[in-house]
Amino acid sequence: MDLPEIQQRLREFAAERHWEPFHTPKNLVMALAVESAELMEHFHWLTPEQSLAVGDDPDLRQAVAEEVADVAIYLIRLADRLGIDLETAIRDKMKRNAEKYPVHLAKGNAVKYNRRKMPCREEDQEIES
Repeated sequence: MDLPEIQQRLREFAAERHWEPFHTPKNLVMALAVESAELMEHFHWLTPEQSLAVGDDPDLRQAVAEEVADVAIYLIRLADRLGIDLETAIRDKMKRNAEKYPVHLAKGNAVKYNRRKMPCREEDQEIES
């Protein structure tokens, strides 16, 4: 399925159940937060290594896949209800992220762009950006 097809099927699913009055942006974003929390619950208190192994347990992987799907469904539905072209929004955000996190500055670290040290032009010393 492609994104427009998923959006159409979600619209139809909601319409068949007369859920449009409940699918307001406020309610959808709240449901998105709830589903995100349910996804997080599967990883709560796991070590990084244990979290990487979640995919090795078929039952746990299936439970996580269902929560991932719930998060995606609510996010797609929210974007659709707000008239946001999700593909364009993602493409534009990836472009902005590439500008904020150029490879030569971001490679191998997780420092947020507004907290990284930038080399000085002439002295090649580091200063706060």
